[in-house]
Parts: sequence; C-alpha cells; structure tokens
Amino acid sequence: MTTKVEQALEEMIEAVHEWFDEQAKRTDLQQTLKRTTLQMGIFDDIFLLYKPGRTVVDSLDMGWDEGSFLTQNIRFTEEMVRTEIQPRLVEVVQERMAEWVDTPLIDYRFIFRGKFPASDGMLKLTLLEYVNQEKRQLLLDRVRTYTEQKLENGIHPTKPLETHFLASHLLDPVLYPALDAAWIIRQYEQIQTLNRERKEALAEHRHTIIYALTLWAERQFLPKYFDVQTSAYRENEYTLKSAEQLERLNQDQAEAQNSIDLLLYAAVLILRFEPSYSKPRGLKFLELAKQLGSEQAKRMLTEGSGAYPPEDTYVQTKQVEGQANDVFARITIQIREESPEAYRQALVFIIRLLEQGFPKNYHIKLKSKAKQYLPIKGLAKSDTHRFFANALQYPELHPLLETYARAAMQQFEFYADTEGEKNGMPGSYAAFGLGLENEQFFALINDYMDQVDDEHQMIQDKFIAAFVEKYGVTAHSMPVLVHSLRRSTDGLKLKVLPEFEHEEKLACLLEQVQTLEAFEVERVLYPIFGKLEKLVTLARKAGGKRKELLLSLAQAAGK
Repeated sequence: MTTKVEQALEEMIEAVHEWFDEQAKRTDLQQTLKRTTLQMGIFDDIFLLYKPGRTVVDSLDMGWDEGSFLTQNIRFTEEMVRTEIQPRLVEVVQERMAEWVDTPLIDYRFIFRGKFPASDGMLKLTLLEYVNQEKRQLLLDRVRTYTEQKLENGIHPTKPLETHFLASHLLDPVLYPALDAAWIIRQYEQIQTLNRERKEALAEHRHTIIYALTLWAERQFLPKYFDVQTSAYRENEYTLKSAEQLERLNQDQAEAQNSIDLLLYAAVLILRFEPSYSKPRGLKFLELAKQLGSEQAKRMLTEGSGAYPPEDTYVQTKQVEGQANDVFARITIQIREESPEAYRQALVFIIRLLEQGFPKNYHIKLKSKAKQYLPIKGLAKSDTHRFFANALQYPELHPLLETYARAAMQQFEFYADTEGEKNGMPGSYAAFGLGLENEQFFALINDYMDQVDDEHQMIQDKFIAAFVEKYGVTAHSMPVLVHSLRRSTDGLKLKVLPEFEHEEKLACLLEQVQTLEAFEVERVLYPIFGKLEKLVTLARKAGGKRKELLLSLAQAAGK
C-alpha cells in the first residue's frame, strides 16, 4: 500500500468514525420507532464519497458534484479498492455497528457503499451488506400482523407513515425473496379502500405506493431484462437483453409473470392517478411489458387498462358513439346527428368517466360536421376545444356543461392535446364559454381561477381579455375581473385604463383588493396600470378623491 493510499484510507476511516460519533449523540432513537411498528431502525444505508481533505459520509446519496472530484491527482483501481481499502473500511464499520446493531439506530438491513475517483470515472461499489436475521424475522411478523389486523380485517383509515414503510417492505427482496404480486396488490388496494373517504390522505397513500412500485420497477425488475441507460436530464432508456440472457431469466415463468403483473399494476396507477408529467412513465412500463411478451400489455395499449367497466368506456346510440382509452387518455366521440341530444349523451358519457377516475388530462378525438370555436383568440384549435364549443351552441346544455367543468377542473393537470402557451386545465373550454355566455356562471369562473396553475398556463389571459370585451368594467363584473387577474401573467395588458378615470370604478377596484396580499394586488394592478411606478405617477398628477384612491391602491400593493 502506497503512502497516498494509506493517507486516503485514514481519512476515510476518520470520516466513518465521525458519522457514528455524530449518531451517538442522538436522543430520539426510541421515540422515532414508537411512531410505527413497521420501522425497525433509522438507518439502512451509509455512503462514503472520497475526496482528499473533504471526504463525506452520509446516510443519503445527495448527488454530490462527482465531476469535480475527478480532478484529484489520486486515482483508484477497482482491484486496489477491493483488496486494500474495502477490507479495512468494512472492518471499521463492523466494529462501530457492533455497538448499535441491536438498537433502533440500525435497520434490519444495513448497506455500506463507496464512491472513489478512478481513471475511467467514478467507481461506485457496495462495500458491505448486513442483515440482522432476528430483526428481519421480527419485521416479517409485524408486517403479517399489520396486514391481517389493519388491512385485511381493518375498518378504519390507516396512517400515511405506515404506508410509507409497508409499501417498500412488500417489495423488499430480502424480506420476501419470492414475489407474490396478487397478495401485494391486494394490500395496496385495501389501503386505498380504507382511506377512500379522505381525499387528500388517499392521494398521499396512493402516491407513496406508486413511488415504491416505481423504485422497484426501475431498480429491481427492469434491469434484469433490459440494459438501462440512465440520465439526469431524461427518462431511462431500456434495451432488451440478448435472447440467451432472457432464456436464463425466463426459466422461472411464475416469478416473471408475477413481476409483469406488478409492473402493469404500477402502470395503471400512474396513468390513472399521477400528474400529466408522470404519464410517459406509465406508458413506458406498458411498452416494456409488451416487449417481454405480455398479452395483457398489448390489450391495454389498444383497449385501455381494463380498470373501468365496459359500459363506462363505450357508448353507441342513434345520435352518438363514444369510446375511451385511459392508457392514452383519449376519448373518441363521433357525433352522428348534430343535435342537443347527441351532445348531451356525449357529455354524460364524459362526466361518468371522470367520476370513475378517468385521467383528467384526457383529450377528445372528434368526428363532427360542426366546427365551432370560442370567441377567444389564442386558444388551441383542437378537437377538444371544438367539441365543447359545439356543445355550447345549445343553451339547454349549459347546466350540464357546468357539471362537466366542475368534474374536470384539477390544478396541475392539462388537456393532453395542449402544450406550451396554449396549455389548458381540463374544463377550460366549458368554463370560458359559459362565463362569456351568461353572468350566472361567474361563480364557476371564480372557482376555475382558484385552481389555475399560472406557472404553466397562460390561456386565462386570453379569457380575461375576452371577458372585459364582453362585460366591460362595472360594479358587477369587477369581482370576477379582480379574481381572475390574480391568476394572470405578466404578458397580459388590458386596454381599460380610461375606464378608471371614473372615481366610482377606482373605489370599486380598491374595495375588491383590500383583502388581498400585497403581491396579489400588484398582480391585479399590473395589466391595468403597468408597473407600480406608473400608478404612483398617475396619483401625483391627480387631485382630490382620485388622487387618494390611486395612492391607496399603490399602498395596498406595497408601494
């Protein structure tokens, strides 16, 4: 061992000791494990990243700037690490673990990993894997008790923290070497069933389950069958392994089918419940399952996931034909007879789908002779837009269109056939059209604006401009205008400044912004007056009551 390697090793050992010494100061060990019986210990991993003078040991792989670490003069080979460094580091870690292995500090399983600068990049190795068999058996007993008492025979909602641990435990190959997909899926479904009445809690439980399944798929299952190319900037790329490799893997058909069933379950959960940006991962899982020969995956890609009864995904009458595929978030509508009844049937079909959990970020593929669009410049000229504009031509359908809009609206979701500056939250076309048709739908516009994701959507600006053109600036329209301007973007400029020459309108505007935060007031005022400096300049030039009102507006905006 060279002097440089000896010095490096001593620095690594010192960093390991520092980490254990720091943990020895903890006073929360027993209290932490009292939260749930499903946690056996606090730490199951530690990572060592070597850099001369700045070696790091942490319980999380924080994604340190590995590139800068490769500028060091010292370089290790894998043989050097395996024969000279690993044995000594493992010895030190085992010595320190001996003090804590039966305490809540160390989980039933403990892994020690290292990252070392090497000639061809960063060398990443697992240095030690330890399993405490007594803790493992105890955890298995606790999982069995929990699933039997709290899930399979349970009647009460469960805790998110319990799902956090259980969702991962069920997929842990050290705990369960033989995968039982049907049993695992049954537990996940029961968690969702028990929490179905608590919407926010259900979403949290479900997201936890999806996260655990995604990690299992991407780290455990898929790498067995595919060569995986990872990137920090794009989705993983998968290339099917050679026929010889696959033949060896497929010797256990039952295990392979179990895994594929679980992959398909994960795909369906992602497609049904995750935000739009996660949908490509769900589709990717289906495509990969198809490459592995899954007939079910093939059917799902053509017919849908099968998560909904056939009567909810297909309708055929004299007036309309509709078919839905949740995998592609697509609803195909053929209007056979241009009439209120045809659009009523189509709307009922869509609303029913949404009520059953159909992806909110769907889009419509429309076959119709009518080609109506909303009187709003800048909206996508899509089939989805055209369908709702067509339906809006029939006043008798307006109440049903409001029902649709309220069922469809969901923050952070967008119609699948919009993107960029034309992104639109589901329900946009119906809400906009109704808002421009009749003042009785002003409340709908307010509710819509409350859910707008103004960081990823701009079409509300287009609606606001059309709204002002339709209704002007009046005491009746002002509350809706102000409410909508709270979700406007910097790109909106309204040509309404002359309207606010009237003191009564200024007073009305001031009344509407009094309860808003300063940053919201500034956003409301910007499309009308421009920058606050311009508003202050107007105030200085004004006199009497008008001056007082303008200054009060500037003050409300924090100026």
